[in-house]
Amino acid sequence: MGLFDRLLGAKAASSAAEANTSKKQDNTFFLEPEASSSLGDVSFMKRSNTIRRTFPGTLDSPGNKERVAEVASMEARLEKMSEGLGGTTTGEESVNLTGGVPKPVKKTFAQQLSQAELEQRMKGSALGVNVPGGTAAIKKEQEQQQAADAQPAMTQQGGKPGDIDIFKSMAKDLRS
Repeated sequence: MGLFDRLLGAKAASSAAEANTSKKQDNTFFLEPEASSSLGDVSFMKRSNTIRRTFPGTLDSPGNKERVAEVASMEARLEKMSEGLGGTTTGEESVNLTGGVPKPVKKTFAQQLSQAELEQRMKGSALGVNVPGGTAAIKKEQEQQQAADAQPAMTQQGGKPGDIDIFKSMAKDLRS
């Protein structure tokens, strides 16, 4: 009901409604589902196409490879695939006779080393590797170590770890 329907009255509105219904009844018709769609040529889309792809060989699998597939709008089917392509599997499969039963775990424990074995392992076999001067420098260091052990060591004033009495005595010596 628009503005003109109110001005002209109910008589004009009823005649306009009757005219609209008569037009709709005269022009109606139905299309087939495939003809009424706006997808294009449906028969073209429903047909199946054969797609053939070729690949070069590799060092592991020389020769040309080929893959042929039949593809339709609703399904795809692989017709031929050469050996050595990514999706192929060989017929060799191992048969598992245990039926999924796992093997028992072998329990291993660390063995205690004697002190002599520990010292032997800590020595190692690479005594003079990556040392400037080689084994001669190592012998010289050992001789210096033995000479230092023979000399009397300087005695430090005893005390607890972290004790600062040594530094206090040094400060007193500086003042005097």
